[in-house]
Amino acid sequence: MKKFFAASIIVTSVFASTASAEDLVFLLGNESSVDLVEFNVSSNASDNWESNLLQGDYVAPGYEADVLIADGLTTCVYDIRGAFSDGSTAEEYGVDLCDLGEYVFTD
Repeated sequence: MKKFFAASIIVTSVFASTASAEDLVFLLGNESSVDLVEFNVSSNASDNWESNLLQGDYVAPGYEADVLIADGLTTCVYDIRGAFSDGSTAEEYGVDLCDLGEYVFTD
């Protein structure tokens, strides 16, 4: 039986353990045809992806989740990486998540 991850989740980056004024909340959507099994962000000034913000969960096609980035940074601009259950990945660089308010993966 396939598990659908439809409920909103709050995921926290490994940078901070408490909420602060620099926290960024946005909506993550999956309009692709396969499960989103990993979601990574990094400051566009970084050369490394941070840990998987889905923390073992996934977002099924047609569903969305609330995401919290609590890294203590004052930036809105992040690089984004998604990995899918079929082994494919998608990356986008320099995304202003404050301006968008949401990010949606599509095929």
